[in-house]
Amino acid sequence: MALRIKEVCVDACLVIKLVINEPDSPLADALFTWWQEQGMQLIAPLFCPVEIDSVIRRRTIITNPEERLTLDQAEAAFAAVQAIPLKTLSVPGQRHRGWELAKELNLPVVYDSHYMALAELRNCDFWTSDERLYNSVKGRLPYVHLLSEFA
Repeated sequence: MALRIKEVCVDACLVIKLVINEPDSPLADALFTWWQEQGMQLIAPLFCPVEIDSVIRRRTIITNPEERLTLDQAEAAFAAVQAIPLKTLSVPGQRHRGWELAKELNLPVVYDSHYMALAELRNCDFWTSDERLYNSVKGRLPYVHLLSEFA
C-alpha cells in the first residue's frame, strides 16, 4: 500500500507573502516553514504561477508608493517565487466543480473557486490570506482556512 503525500492547496495571495514583504509575511513564512517540516506538498491550479507573476509585475507600476516594488525588488521576488516547491495541477472534474462553486458561493470570477475545487477534489485543506474570500465561504466550506488562523 503506497502512502499518499500530504497536500495543502495555497493561493497566489498567500504565496506572494513569501516573496514580497507585507504586514503578515512573517506569519506566512512561519506557516510555510511548518508545512515544510510536516512534509506537506504545496499544490495549486495550473494558472497560479501566472497569477503570482502578474501580482509581482502589477506591483511595479501601481501608484501607491507604499506598495510599489522597484524593478530590482520585482526581479528578486520573481526569482524567489520560482524556488518555492509549488506543484501545479489540474484534476478531472476541477473545472466543472470550480464553476459550480462559483455559482453556489455567488463569486463573480472563477479563479478562487478553482483553488477550492482543487482542494476539495484532492481532499486537502485550502489556505488563503484573502479575507474577503474567506468571509464569503466561512462556515460553508470547512476545508478553507485564513492565514490568520495560524498563530
